[in-house]
Amino acid sequence: MAEKPHLNLAVIGHIDHGKSTTVGRLMFETGTVPAHIIEGYRKEAESKGKATFEFAWVMDNLKEERERGITIDIAHKRFDTPKFYFTVVDCPGHRDFVKNMITGASQADAALLVVAAADGVMDQTKEHVFLARTLGINQMIILINKMDAVKYDEKRFEEVKKDLGGLLSMVGYKPAEMLFIPISALGGANIKVKSPDTPWYKGPTLLESLDTLKEPEKPVDKPLRLPIQDVYSISGIGTVPVGRVETGVMKKGMKVSFMPANKEGEIKSIEMHHEEIPQAVPGDNVGFNVRGIAKGDIRRGDVTGPADAPPTVADEFTAQVVILQHPSAITIGYTPVFHCHTTQTACTFIELKKKLDPRTGQTKEENPTFLKTGDAAIVQIKPTQPMVIETAKELPQLGRFAIRDMGQTIAAGICMAIKPKQMR
Repeated sequence: MAEKPHLNLAVIGHIDHGKSTTVGRLMFETGTVPAHIIEGYRKEAESKGKATFEFAWVMDNLKEERERGITIDIAHKRFDTPKFYFTVVDCPGHRDFVKNMITGASQADAALLVVAAADGVMDQTKEHVFLARTLGINQMIILINKMDAVKYDEKRFEEVKKDLGGLLSMVGYKPAEMLFIPISALGGANIKVKSPDTPWYKGPTLLESLDTLKEPEKPVDKPLRLPIQDVYSISGIGTVPVGRVETGVMKKGMKVSFMPANKEGEIKSIEMHHEEIPQAVPGDNVGFNVRGIAKGDIRRGDVTGPADAPPTVADEFTAQVVILQHPSAITIGYTPVFHCHTTQTACTFIELKKKLDPRTGQTKEENPTFLKTGDAAIVQIKPTQPMVIETAKELPQLGRFAIRDMGQTIAAGICMAIKPKQMR
C-alpha cells in the first residue's frame, strides 16, 4: 500500500485556549490513542482535581508514560485522516514554536489556529498569526474553541469570527477562503461528528476540514539543498552526512559541493530507513556516503548542493524581521545567534534600513535608530563567519531564520537579498 501523503500541522494560538486538548482529542478521535488509555488519564486527572484535562494530559503525560513503559508513542504525534497522515508540530510556547518552525523538520504545511470563544483574539493570537504568515504557512483552519463555555452561542461565534477576519486580512490572509469551525475540544463538538449543539453551523467538522487541505508541492525542480544535521564516520563505509532534503533531488553518482566548507565529492550511495535508495526527494531524511570527503571536512550547518549550482554563502544579506521580544532595544552592532536550517551562526545588525507597520507591511520610518518588541523592519545583516542562506523567494526552505539570544527566540525573519561571498 502506498504511503498516504504527509502534512506537518502546526497548532497555534494563545496560551490556555485549548491547543493541547485539541491535539489530544484529534489523537483520540482518529484512533491513535485507545479509549482505555484516555479513561485511565481521566481517572488520574480527576484524582488530582484536574477533571477536564484528560486530552491535554494525553500530550503532557506521554513523557512519563513512555518512561513507565506504556507503548503508545504519541511523542511522534502522528494521526491519520482518510486522505493524509499528519505530524503535529506542537507549539507550547511560541518561542519554541518559532525555533522549531524554522529549523527544518517541522516546517508546517498548514496550521490550526485555536481561539477560545469567550476570550476571542488575544496577544499571542496576533503574534502567532503574524508569525505563521512570516514563516510562509499558507493554509490555516480556524477553530473557535470552548463553545460550551458560551452556550454554543452563534452570535458570539460570529463576533469572534469577524475579529479574527480583520486580523487575518491585516497580515495578508484571505479570511473569505478560510474555514472557521465552532468546536469544543473537550466535549468533542464538531471534531469528528457534527454537534447537535450547533445546528446553525453548516460547514465541515474538524476532521473533514483537514482533508480539504492541499498537499504541499515537493520543490523537485529547484536545485538540490540538503542542510547537514550530523556527520558520521562509519568503518568500512567512510564519511556519512545525515540530513533532510529541502529542495531538489539527490541522486547516486551526483557531484556535490558542501558550503561554506567549500568541499566537493561524489555521492556513492543514499540510505533511508536503513535501505539503500537510488534518489532522495524533498522531505526525505537520508544518510549518504560521499567519495572524496573526510569526516573533518564538513559539519552540521553546512549545506549540500550540486557542484554546478552550489549553495549560496552570504557575505551580507538583507532581511525582513519581526521582533517578538527583547528586553531593551536592538541597535546597530547587535550580534545575536541566527538559527537558519541547521546552522547557528552569530550575525551582526549592520544597518537598520526601515521600520514597517507589522499589520500592513508599509514603511513607517526610514533608518530608525533602534528596534523594539513588536517592530517589523528591513535590516542589513553580516554573519561573523561564513554561512549558507538563500533568499526566501527562491528557496524559502533555506530563507527563514529565528534569532536567539538570552535563551529565547527574540525575532523571526526571512532573507530578501544576498551579497554572496566568493568561495573559489
